[in-house]
This record gives sequence, structure tokens and C-alpha cells, in this order.
Amino acid sequence: MSLYDYDSIKEDIADELLERFLRYVRIYTTSDEAVAEEKTPSTERQWNLLRLLESELKEIGVEDVSLDDFGYLIARLPGNLPASEQVDPIGFMAHVDTNGDAPGENVQPRIHNPYDGNVIKLKDGIVLDPAESPLLAGYEGQTVITTDGSTLLGADDKAGVAEIITAVHWLCRHPEEARGDLEIIFTPDEETGTGMNRFPVERLRSRYCFTMDGGEEGEMETECYYARSARILFNGRVIHPGSARGIMVNAVTMAGAFINMLPRNESPEATDGRYGNYWPHKVKGGLENAELTVFYRSFDADDILRRTEALKSFASAVEASFPGGTVTVNIKEQYRNMREELDKHPLVIDRLRKAVLASGIEPIERPIRGGTDGSRLTAMGIPTPNIFAGGVNFHSRSEWVALPAMVRAATVILNLISDWARPK
Repeated sequence: MSLYDYDSIKEDIADELLERFLRYVRIYTTSDEAVAEEKTPSTERQWNLLRLLESELKEIGVEDVSLDDFGYLIARLPGNLPASEQVDPIGFMAHVDTNGDAPGENVQPRIHNPYDGNVIKLKDGIVLDPAESPLLAGYEGQTVITTDGSTLLGADDKAGVAEIITAVHWLCRHPEEARGDLEIIFTPDEETGTGMNRFPVERLRSRYCFTMDGGEEGEMETECYYARSARILFNGRVIHPGSARGIMVNAVTMAGAFINMLPRNESPEATDGRYGNYWPHKVKGGLENAELTVFYRSFDADDILRRTEALKSFASAVEASFPGGTVTVNIKEQYRNMREELDKHPLVIDRLRKAVLASGIEPIERPIRGGTDGSRLTAMGIPTPNIFAGGVNFHSRSEWVALPAMVRAATVILNLISDWARPK
């Protein structure tokens, strides 16, 4: 029941981890926000990776593997502890879909081995400059994987998928290593924010879970935003523009007026750290009707309520400015700050911190300026902090990941499993 550092594990898993990651990122799995509320998975292409993972888990020795009609893959690896030393089951989770903000089809990863420390020039003028990225500069002499510049890479979250399966395979090859019961969970549609809408939480046996969906090497995240969306409907009045004076109410203009009321200094591009934000996410419509979706975030429960009231006041102001028009605001909670629940379970945070330290690196503890499937699972009653998967510049053509970061993430998984097998 020893814990492992990076150097003791890397030779045993690095090649396999890289091979799995490259195979997974070449599979087109972009999800589709437009249909995600009605359909899970939102795209048929996600099944290609899900079915491959189902097959690969069985091939490496995991016998209990189930893929349901909604694309939720749950596999179980029994523990090997004596009956008198049983511990709570734990799970590890990652998502198979990639974000639609950048192209995700025909991904052509580039392997820089070793990375020479110079500027990396990709297609379409995409440049990765170590002078602007201390993280990249820190991997000089190591293996770095980028895109070719025409697509995203998909390290979010195929790095996490590869790390989990590689760690599980290592356990299957080392049955002498003590472990409790484990669950492996792969989900669709995380990027659409709907990935847990139909999740069969009642099927889980895990008392605690960990998402492998973070970024920079060493990150451990136990806090996230309170996240909400506002669907705002603008109803105008249509008449021929030639006789519109004093009669027409343009719903598109109403939507534009609302967008202009969102404080620019509280947008994602103007905030960092623990500052919350609003942003117009999507807009569509015409003269008579328009629809605007606004996303808004805060780390503070009272502040998210304040922002809700602010949006309602903006709606009232727009309605007052356009006599004859109406504005309706519909609010939806997307996920909650996982800290609400995780603070009740200091053991899970302490053990995660210990697992990262044992891998040979100081943990970087910071809140997620976003959310994960783990945020939703925590709200369902299974505390689920987030662990780094190693990727950088998510959702973009400049996305990259360093193989050492992925090896360390897999090492952290093995450390958690080993430490969990010990008496509390």
C-alpha cells in the first residue's frame, strides 16, 4: 500500500498513456448544445469513443462494464482487500465530448519530442510562444502534444479519459497492489452543460468520486462557480418599415439594448480570480421576437442572487424603453459551488492533497472558473473534487498538453487508490 512518485511510475505507463491519448483525440466527439436538452448524447459521434472505451476496459481485465442508452459508461473493478478491511468505493470520472467553440473533426496531433524550447508555429498563424507561457517553457526537453492549428486538441477531456484507463490497466497488471472497489465513469455532453441531466446516480456505489478534468499540472480544485443561465424573450410589434413611426417595436433592437446593459467590466474577458461575470452566450430572432441567452457566474451564493435581480432589472428597463414591447426572463440553475458539500468532507480533500504531494509536486489549490460533471455529481450527494488532466488553452486551436503532466495525473489516481485502501 505504498504511494508512488512520478519517477517510479513514468517508465511503466508513459508510452501507453501517449498511445491511448493520441488514439482518442483522433475520434470526432464534438457535442451539440442546440439539441443537448432533448437528446443524450447530443451527437451520434460520441458513441464511437464510448463503444471503444467499453471494449478497451474489457480487454484490460475489467469485467463489469455497462454502457446505457444515454451514453453513460460505468465500469467496476473489484477491490482485493480482506473482508475485515473493506473501505468505501471511490470513482474516477471523465467526459468524452469536446467543445464546439473550435473545430473538432479530423484532429491531427503533433508530437514535439523532445520539445526544443522554441516558438511552436502551427497552421493559420497559430503560435505557441514560451516567452508568453511559462508553463510551456517549463517542458523544454519533454514531450509536448499540440494540434496542427486547424482544430482543437481534445485534451479536455481525453487526457482525463486516457489517464484513468491507463491507471486502471496498471492496477490490473499489478494485482498485488492493495485497492478497494473502484468505479470508472465516462459521460457524454459535459461541454454542453447537460451531461448529468440523465445520469443514473442511483447506479453508483462510490461514496466519493474524482473528475480528471482540470488543467495545469498539480491543480486540485474543490470549489467552482454557482452557475445560472437566463433565457430572455423579447416580444416586439411588427409593421411595414415605411409606416413604422410610433408603432414598430423592434425585438432585435430590444435584445441589443439589453446586451449593452451588461457591465463590460464584469465580463469573462475582464475578470479573473474570484470575480464573477455575465456574458451574452447566444442570440437569435427577428423584428417580432428575439431570444437571448445570458450565462452568469459567481463564487458567492448571495452574489449570484444579486446578479439574478440585476438581469431582471435590466429587463424592466428595456421594457420601459420600448413601449408596446415585452421582456420575459427565465432563470435556470446550471450547477452549484461544490464547496458547499466538500467542506463537509475534509477527508476527501486531505487525501487528494496527500496524493498530489506524494507524486512529487506541490498541489496548486484554486477555484475552477467554470464547472465540471463533478459539480453536478457533488450536488447529487457524491462529493467530487476535480484533478488536473494537464491540458492548457482548452477549447481553442492552441490547445496543448505535456506528457509528463498526464503521467503525473495518472500517478495521482494510483496514489488515491492506494491511500484509500489504508485504514482511516
